[in-house]
Amino acid sequence: MDITEVPVSNDNKGKKNEYKKPKNKSVTKERNAVEPKLEPKLEASETAFPPTFSVSEIKNKQRRHHMFMKFKLEKSKLKLQVKKKKKKEREALGDQAPPKEVPKTIENQRVYDETTVDPEDEEIAFDEGTDEFSAYFNGLTNPKVLITTSDRPRGRTVRFCEQLATVVPNAHVYYRRGLALKKIIPQCVARNFTYLMVINEDRKMPNGLVLCHLPDGPTAHFKISSVRLRKEMKRRGKDPTEHSPEVILNNFTTRLGHSIGRLLAALFPQDPQFVGRQVATFHNQRDFIFFRFHRYIFKNEKKVGIQELGPRFTLKLRSLQKGTFDSKFGEYEWVLKRHEMDACRRKFQI
Repeated sequence: MDITEVPVSNDNKGKKNEYKKPKNKSVTKERNAVEPKLEPKLEASETAFPPTFSVSEIKNKQRRHHMFMKFKLEKSKLKLQVKKKKKKEREALGDQAPPKEVPKTIENQRVYDETTVDPEDEEIAFDEGTDEFSAYFNGLTNPKVLITTSDRPRGRTVRFCEQLATVVPNAHVYYRRGLALKKIIPQCVARNFTYLMVINEDRKMPNGLVLCHLPDGPTAHFKISSVRLRKEMKRRGKDPTEHSPEVILNNFTTRLGHSIGRLLAALFPQDPQFVGRQVATFHNQRDFIFFRFHRYIFKNEKKVGIQELGPRFTLKLRSLQKGTFDSKFGEYEWVLKRHEMDACRRKFQI
């Protein structure tokens, strides 16, 4: 077996031992004085992060949560100090103090809508006198409501319809039994019903409301959410009486909102019975219509106590159709186009 020798250059010898520790201590002191310190010690008050630091860059979840809560606490303390300082200044100035700043909200920063209704407008008054609800507002007809459901309703939807019938006076609940709405509408007109209310459900929960004004329309389709029945509500009052309630409509300002407000107002009689002390409220906020049903009592000349009776739910308008319900050939006045209309958070339709 032949063995070949590999020549090794003298330059590679002792490469590992290039750096040798100096024997004299004076040399080490000079070296430390010349070389810069890479990690200077920080004081306790200084932060250990660069100026562009973000809490989201911390990978440890517990540490990240701790730092976030710490920053949040410091921010709230600073805000409280500014608030106390402004309060002292206002007390010192007295009557000469400047007015309080109005906080910015989505409602008061709302984009102006050209269709905002002016109650004194002659065109609006003419439309109100000639629309489908003019007979009701002139006192020529009394509301009579038929409440029904989709096919094979579940228990929760049935209970919701029964409780709605106690809220709306002169309302009757009928089971649908597989009939099409086009066949139900002529029967309702023949029996002098002024409204057809259909509650749709999905996964055993009410999720839709079709409200059709008879005999000439219009028809509105709403999405229902946040339904709470009477048994699910805390500190609710006793069941409502048969007295006709008062109706409150809030923030229906545009032409579309004006039409929806009149559509909802025509569900109830125009002569409320104040003895029952019951109020039905439709409050529009950011195109969501919140329904609440209360009983009130006057405690004294200044204080009023209210007690919610239920049920409660929230409506979101999907479409408004001219005439009675017709899914194929119906003419729509307004249809929700979510990606176009909901692009700006400060612009509302109702």
